Amino acid sequence: MGASRNRLPTLFEVLSRRTLPPVDLFSFFIYMRDQQRSLDYLDFWLDVSQHLSLCRHFVRELRRSVLVSTPEMHGIDGDRVSGHNALEIPDDGSDKDSDQRLSAFLRSETPEPGMARRSTGDRLDTPPTGRPSFMSSSRLDHTTQSSTVSHTVNRADVRASAEKILYTYLLRGAEREIVLPEPILQSISTAIEVDGRDDPEMFNEARDYVFQAMERDAFPGFLRSKALGNLVPASVMVRLVLGLVGMFGGFWAAFALIFLDIKPRDIRLWLILPFLVGVYCLIAHQYSLDPILGILGISEYTFMNFMKVKEPYIRRLLIKRSAWILGLTVIIVVILVCIYTFVPGRRL
Repeated sequence: MGASRNRLPTLFEVLSRRTLPPVDLFSFFIYMRDQQRSLDYLDFWLDVSQHLSLCRHFVRELRRSVLVSTPEMHGIDGDRVSGHNALEIPDDGSDKDSDQRLSAFLRSETPEPGMARRSTGDRLDTPPTGRPSFMSSSRLDHTTQSSTVSHTVNRADVRASAEKILYTYLLRGAEREIVLPEPILQSISTAIEVDGRDDPEMFNEARDYVFQAMERDAFPGFLRSKALGNLVPASVMVRLVLGLVGMFGGFWAAFALIFLDIKPRDIRLWLILPFLVGVYCLIAHQYSLDPILGILGISEYTFMNFMKVKEPYIRRLLIKRSAWILGLTVIIVVILVCIYTFVPGRRL
């Protein structure tokens, strides 16, 4: 997992729950919701993945029921022969070839479109309303490592899952409509509503399109925010305000001490306090990284809510950047304090 990775994670690793905070799926969900404002695309990708998992579970249950319920007979040569060739049902592997065999099997078992709709019940004739985000229910728990379906799945559940994706994201005017090329939308709509398909392969093109869009438009910003920094935009703005106030206080006090020629000159050393606050906060704003939090291994996922940095490579990276920022802060503060300490006073 993250312990053996000596690099930044990829988007697929994040979506597959192979990473640890602050670059895990939960953090990416928060980033897409609060900063990128594109949560519907992430939810679509996850819902399609959940549909694929549901199809695998259905086929696994079907394979198990065939093997259990079909009596086995011994042939003349002593080999066992099943009354129904269960080997025609694909296994539930997760590689691309297995997914293609899974979709081919589901297509071969697809009933007539009219029968498929009646088998799912009248509730599927109209789009569902009030559907929450994929991650907003109990699945929001970022420690979850599997989306395994815990109950017996029938074909109506698979059909309902496919239609829910269509009604929620792809139809014009859907409650959480996402922007996809028209040919992709038309292909999926025809496959579900006309051909009666519910296999996961019909979503592949849309899923790849959304993945590439997130990888191009959202994921680089997510890495900059979480792998190279540890602050959310609200905290960054707070530090900007505190930094400006600190610098204003430092310069005001420095010029007051100089032009009032207040003695002894050692009192000017107290300028280190406002300058330290000002420089520290401004540099933290500039790099979206609080160096003290970085050294402590803490990252902010929402305003004033923190998590431990558990990804080893990210933690080492943040510690290095934090040490560099602290060093830069000390150098700038020392320069400012020395300038305003050794300038001769002159009372106006």
